[in-house]
This record gives sequence, structure tokens and C-alpha cells, in this order.
Amino acid sequence: MKLEIIGFNIESCINAQEGGANRVELCASPGEGGTTPSYAFIKAARELLSIDLYVMIRPRGGDFLYSDIEFEIMKTDISICKQLGCDGVVFGILTKDGKVDKERCKELIELAYPLEATFHRAFDRVANPFEALEDIIDLGFERILTSGLKPKAIDGKETLAGLIKQSACRIIIMPGSGINGDNMITIAEGTGAKEFHSSASFFAESKMEFKNGSMNETLQYITANKEEVTRMAEILKTFNP
Repeated sequence: MKLEIIGFNIESCINAQEGGANRVELCASPGEGGTTPSYAFIKAARELLSIDLYVMIRPRGGDFLYSDIEFEIMKTDISICKQLGCDGVVFGILTKDGKVDKERCKELIELAYPLEATFHRAFDRVANPFEALEDIIDLGFERILTSGLKPKAIDGKETLAGLIKQSACRIIIMPGSGINGDNMITIAEGTGAKEFHSSASFFAESKMEFKNGSMNETLQYITANKEEVTRMAEILKTFNP
């Protein structure tokens, strides 16, 4: 059983590692569902973390249909991740009709080698998840991050269970979205999943002593809650499927 925590900032990465997570998925732009982090952020995370570090390769928010220029940016970002010693990359590209863009994904998989690759929640936007599953397996991805084509994984349990059954251990199906210590075991028991993805997030308060009240803002930021990471890690250690 493994736990992956989203690292939206360096504080989240440290809290994930100290809390007992097995892996960090490094992202920027939480409001857009995650985009590629900066070079400096990747470098700092790699220097600080001894656990696995996977980096989101996503040039913008929105859909997963990319222009030629965006695709070139993705290739450059993967090369940077290799140079900095990351363990894996996380990406997903779709065609206009909601299928996996096998040609482009294959090119990125080959470029990323020997880094592992996770197909991210672009999967939750495909037209046929069970067809897409076979395409992603054939391409050589290590895992799929998915909420079972629902906004939250707890509501996609039936699809998640079907995907895990069809995958027959050929690929890891990792539930993500809305997973926490309160629902993790329910999802594990209902799907057979062995890996879980969570932000374990909360809004941290600003430590600024002066705040301009006329700006009408809290200056809060999203970060990983170390206590919640620890709770989830301990739950997985003691869970006996």
C-alpha cells in the first residue's frame, strides 16, 4: 500500500516526507488542477526529498488537447526532470474525440525513459475508460491516476473497481480526488486499490503581521497537512485487505 501526496509548494513536500508518504507529485497552480512547476521548485524538491519525486508535465490548465508549441514545452520539461534526477513524470494527452493520443504519449514515454510515467486525470475525460486503459497499458505507463470519471473518487468506486479488475496487475490504478483518512479504507475495500493519491490539504494562515484591510483578502495558501499525511500513512500500514 502506497501513499502519494501532492506537493504544491516546498512546505507540502517536506510535510509529505515527514508524514510518511511514499511519493510526492510536484505541481504548481492548485486552482487549475496542477501545472508544471518551475525549474527552481523541482530542483529544490529533489535536493530535499529522499522519497520518490514525480513531476506534473502540464503546460496549462483546462483541457488536455495541446498545440504543437505546448507539446514542445512538455518535451523540454521532461528533459529538465531527467537532468534534475526525478523519479518519474505525470502527464496525459487526449485527441479531440476523447481518446488517448497514443502517438504523442508514446513520444513522451520514450523521451522520459528511464523515468517512470503516470497517466494523470486526463483519463477522467476520456470517452471510453476501458478502451483507454488498454491503450495506456500498451504505451508502457506505470500507473493511471483517476477518480473513476467522477469529481470525487468515493463516487467513482464502481468504475475504479472495474478498471482494477480489467487491468489484471498490468498497470497500477491509483484513486485520487477527495481522498482522506476518513474514506480511504472504504475506497480500498470497494476497489482493491493499493496506491492512493491525496493533497491532504488545508488553507494555511499567513504569518504576516501587517495586512492591508482594503485589499479584502486573507492571504491564505494551500499546503499539505502533515498530521493528515501521517494519519493516512498509518492507516495504510495497518490495513489488511
